[in-house]
Amino acid sequence: MRIEYFQLIDRVTELNLDELKIRAEATIPTDSTIFEGHFPGYPLMPGVLLIEAMAQTCGWLIIARNSFARMPFLASVKEAKLRSFATPGQVLTIEGRLDHEGSGFAVAEANIRAAGKLVCDADITFRLMPFDNPGFRGSMEQTAARLGLKIEAAVDG
Repeated sequence: MRIEYFQLIDRVTELNLDELKIRAEATIPTDSTIFEGHFPGYPLMPGVLLIEAMAQTCGWLIIARNSFARMPFLASVKEAKLRSFATPGQVLTIEGRLDHEGSGFAVAEANIRAAGKLVCDADITFRLMPFDNPGFRGSMEQTAARLGLKIEAAVDG
């Protein structure tokens, strides 16, 4: 996890496009300036960053499904529940499942577990936009490779 760069997952560990599911892992860093204020002497991963980690994981599922044809942008979060604390050094398992895709939107369900215990879950909606900027698409392809996500890029035509 590279909090300072807003890269909140370390690796994709499972991708099943037939079942529209993804699993990723992230280790919360033991040392980050974010914990100086959240909270001094009692460091906790901010809930908003846990939600973003779920959104990023589901976003990679959507990108894999459409082979880099469209980029998912966070549109809404519903039913988000923060059920337990996440602390520095914990390994998080993030799971997502695509429920619906169409009309320029996608809806997914996601959850995060630490040591098997549910930390949080949410329903997430994305707006899907074409990759109009080749530099941005190239950067996303490089990030996918770093995460171990093997995706065949869609052929422009």
